[in-house]
Amino acid sequence: MADENAGRPVSGGAPRGAPAAPPPLTGATLALGTVALSLATFMNVLDTSIANVSLPAIAGDLGVSPDQGTWVITSFAVANGISVPLTGWLTRRFGQVRLFTSAVVLFVIASILCAAAPNLSLLILARVFQGAVAGPMIPLSQALLLSSYPKARAGTALAMWSITTLVAPVVGPVLGGWITDNISWPWIFYINVPVGIAAAFATWAIYHKRETPTARVPVDAIGLSLLVLWVGAMQVMLDKGKDLDWFNSPMIVTLACVALVGFAVFLIWELTEEHPIVDLSLFRSRNFTVSTIAMLFAYGLFFGNVVLLPLWLQQYMGYTATLAGWVLAPVGFLAILLSPVVGRLSGRVDPRILVTISFAIFALVLFMRAHFNTNATIGTLMLPTVIQGAGMAAFFIPLVSISLSGIAPERIPAASGLFNFARITAGAFGTSITTTIWDRRATLHHSQLIERLTGGDPNTAAALGTLHGGGLTTDQSYAMLNRLVDSQAFMLSANDIFYVSGMLFLALIFLVWFARNPQAASGAAAASGAH
Repeated sequence: MADENAGRPVSGGAPRGAPAAPPPLTGATLALGTVALSLATFMNVLDTSIANVSLPAIAGDLGVSPDQGTWVITSFAVANGISVPLTGWLTRRFGQVRLFTSAVVLFVIASILCAAAPNLSLLILARVFQGAVAGPMIPLSQALLLSSYPKARAGTALAMWSITTLVAPVVGPVLGGWITDNISWPWIFYINVPVGIAAAFATWAIYHKRETPTARVPVDAIGLSLLVLWVGAMQVMLDKGKDLDWFNSPMIVTLACVALVGFAVFLIWELTEEHPIVDLSLFRSRNFTVSTIAMLFAYGLFFGNVVLLPLWLQQYMGYTATLAGWVLAPVGFLAILLSPVVGRLSGRVDPRILVTISFAIFALVLFMRAHFNTNATIGTLMLPTVIQGAGMAAFFIPLVSISLSGIAPERIPAASGLFNFARITAGAFGTSITTTIWDRRATLHHSQLIERLTGGDPNTAAALGTLHGGGLTTDQSYAMLNRLVDSQAFMLSANDIFYVSGMLFLALIFLVWFARNPQAASGAAAASGAH
């Protein structure tokens, strides 16, 4: 596909006549570069979820409430959400290799500060620092990896990269729970140190001679301030909304207004600014727009359900955090096995077909989960998770291929930054919306089930007689029945969410086909250039 923005000068960057890109890497250098970039990405994505199961331990150790402890998660998300879209501007200013390596080193320093924090205030400050420096790492690892491989093997490069991006959020809770239970919570941050040092050293050794051109780009201070304002307000609103009963809270209403107005002003400013901090002109590409919207909704559904399943297992099925994590762990088996296959196919098969297959598999998995009940065995719970791995393998690679088709190489960091910003934002939206709906649907199901538990109902009387026979008082018996009703209500609520999510994945298949076939467009462009 021809670049839909051809002829347009790169915003604040080098002209189109910039030096040609360096040749692809080969042999052991290519393998080592791939491993180094993947490790840095894995470390980054892992830290978005590894602290979740450790919050009770962190809060207890630092002498704060669990609600206050959630700022450990929020602070990272807010800073990360703000810095990801800045990747394009920072790359033009400092260069891909220098920026990526610096980000990895700073991430290691931030991890040490997090682990050594003596109180919550310093831990939150360190997490803000960690989230801010983490922003450029994922888009730049993607850009550097694509520059390391020939264009014909771009699918393979994305396959290797996507494994770390998709598996790390699943591994995070398992690893975080095990470290917290068996060592201590600071080690969820200390484990980043050797990984980060190795990744930074290897990346600089391999890529420092392949630095991209830089330019002294003016700082769009107003655009940056607006970005910080609306993203920060939105992230805090999403994180605290459920606890504060959403729009019944003046604080949430205020944050929503700030986010909405800030976003509108940000759009107007960035579209008219000569050197914007975020290059919104990328959305002139139909493929970038369609794939970014598809990623926004698909990842929101995916991540929301990834959060919901272990919550249900721990709160109402009696699973420990570690055991609930193991139920999710098999998702990595087929994802790792099939990602290289999808990578090879992506150069030969229309990526829209691969995305269609992925979304269909996600829908199947969710429909299977919609039939879960409180008697489900571990085998029953794991089967959809294993199948989901196949959908994950075909999820990220084709969508990234579609999004970057026709984007000039010097604009890939900016495009990848915006694309990943959509993914991160979708994760926050998906988590908040899913958990809120889960609670509200459970309340509805609870009231419907309670209506049947009247004093004259023979089943209720029989259940109470059994509980009395076991030595429980009347109040204890009713409390036990209420707990059973809660268990059923939250199970039915989870089933509702699984079913609707499956239907939405089927609907997203139609959205994907609004994109052009990147292969056909590229072939047409090549043919026209030959005449």
